[in-house]
Amino acid sequence: MNLILFGPPAAGKGTQAKRLVEQRGMVQLSTGDMLREAIASGSDLGKQCQTIMSEGGLIADDIVIALIEARLKEAEDAGGAIFDGFPRTLAQAEALDVMLAKLGKKIDHVVRLKVDDGQLLERVSKRFAEQGRPDDNPDSFKVRLDAYNRNTAPLLPYYGDKGLLTEIDGMGAIAAVAGEIDKALA
Repeated sequence: MNLILFGPPAAGKGTQAKRLVEQRGMVQLSTGDMLREAIASGSDLGKQCQTIMSEGGLIADDIVIALIEARLKEAEDAGGAIFDGFPRTLAQAEALDVMLAKLGKKIDHVVRLKVDDGQLLERVSKRFAEQGRPDDNPDSFKVRLDAYNRNTAPLLPYYGDKGLLTEIDGMGAIAAVAGEIDKALA
């Protein structure tokens, strides 16, 4: 099974993806985690990404697509992928369809976590204070949220028209959101 978890930054995608990995043995493909790993490596790519992300910008499609493509076979061999933070643009969505088709696979479900922007800011401010992730500072978060609303939210009709989209209230307790996701995947 291949699943896309959709939602703005701090919506709970990573939390739910980790739970699904534990329960279903799927592989989480989190572009945010991959980019943070590149930054931690100190590579030239990592340094470039750090500058862009600290300002709240989105990394270019070709870089993100290459990161996903490098791990896609591993995910498929494990029984499927949970895409967390990908795709973020129509070009990425179309590239994902092509990559999966080459493996004889497709997207099976798209789950959108609907959340309140004000509560997202509270979540991200707390996470920034606890974890110190540079992409979570409130100023860059506002830029990331705007980028999500401008570039990513328009993908909803792309998946809705294919009959793949389920919307879930992401404002509830983690367990309640998990239960709704499980119902959607059943």
